[in-house]
Amino acid sequence: MSQLPFLPYALPEIGEEEIAEVVDTLRSGWVTTGPKARRFEQEFVKFLGDDSLEAIAVNSATAGLHLALEALGIGPGDEVITTTHTFTATAEVVRYMGADVKLVDIDPATLNIDVQAIEAVITPRTKAIMPVHYGGNAVDMDPIYALARKHGLKVVEDAAHALPTTYKGQLIGTLQSDAVVFSFYANKTMTTGEGGMLVLRDKDMAARAKVMRLHGINRDAFDRFTAKVPSWYYEIVAPGFKYNLTDIGAAMGLHQLKRLPGFQARREEIACRYEAALADLPLILAPRPVHAGDQHAWHIYAVRLADDAPVTRDAFIESLFADGIGVSVHYIPLHLHPYWRDRYALQPEQFPHSQKAYERLVSLPLYTRMTDADVERVIAAVRKALGRV
Repeated sequence: MSQLPFLPYALPEIGEEEIAEVVDTLRSGWVTTGPKARRFEQEFVKFLGDDSLEAIAVNSATAGLHLALEALGIGPGDEVITTTHTFTATAEVVRYMGADVKLVDIDPATLNIDVQAIEAVITPRTKAIMPVHYGGNAVDMDPIYALARKHGLKVVEDAAHALPTTYKGQLIGTLQSDAVVFSFYANKTMTTGEGGMLVLRDKDMAARAKVMRLHGINRDAFDRFTAKVPSWYYEIVAPGFKYNLTDIGAAMGLHQLKRLPGFQARREEIACRYEAALADLPLILAPRPVHAGDQHAWHIYAVRLADDAPVTRDAFIESLFADGIGVSVHYIPLHLHPYWRDRYALQPEQFPHSQKAYERLVSLPLYTRMTDADVERVIAAVRKALGRV
């Protein structure tokens, strides 16, 4: 066993600016959704660089995905297509709406959704496609938009991993999708603890999402308690949800957003170091962007054991843990989980690329608080696990 301290898989980087802003929020007396949440939304739009967008702060990316589907009118009898190789949140929001999920396989080169597999499962019931930018590497979106136009479908991007990812030089969040949802969970490229952002172009969709974000109330708390009209009066116009982001979370987000370019640069530096140091091993390294020059967010650095690797994936993980290295697996595909498997009678043979990837995948630590020495520890442990000290 390693004598060094355990190196966790992920840690957030929270600085004095974030702490001071949170303290200011606590002292202000306004801790729920209020002026800082609104500022965070405005700053997020500025970061994306397109003032035709609306950003709606929510308490999780799951909430954002749910609000997007609700605003699009997805409901019972409808179908939404997404990848099996994702976290369950991507698919579960479809079931929240009473609609059905169609899971498809991935492109083994990118681990992103297979566009050809999408077209094969489109039916008259299909209403939307939900691509997932796996690990922070952009899905090839143009073919998906072509499919959406051909079949009259909506596109909702699960961009939980993809800030600040680019596709053909454009930031994810600024493309032609109907909705884009980012995550600010603790291990993401920036964090508000829990939280997310729903980005929309359509003003009617945005108005609906804002109402549904907070119980279906037609005025949010900040407006009610700061406006000159009677603060006690509001109307419920729909059976909404409780999906608002607090000012405490937004206070963190304001400064995390400012630091995001630096965060991305450090993540890329670590990814490049892994790439150089592990290139001679029996591994398939994390995919690079499809289009040269695009920016990868590097939320996840996932390697796959090659066919000639001398150990199994599980033995590889055990060796890394024995050396004090925390790792993870992204993901156990949805088709292997009891709910999805049983509801849709899914078999691994239907998803050969996702299944093979899962059996060989390991996500290495990749976060901005890692020192160069930490990175070297990971590299040494990987080489040792594969017999290449």
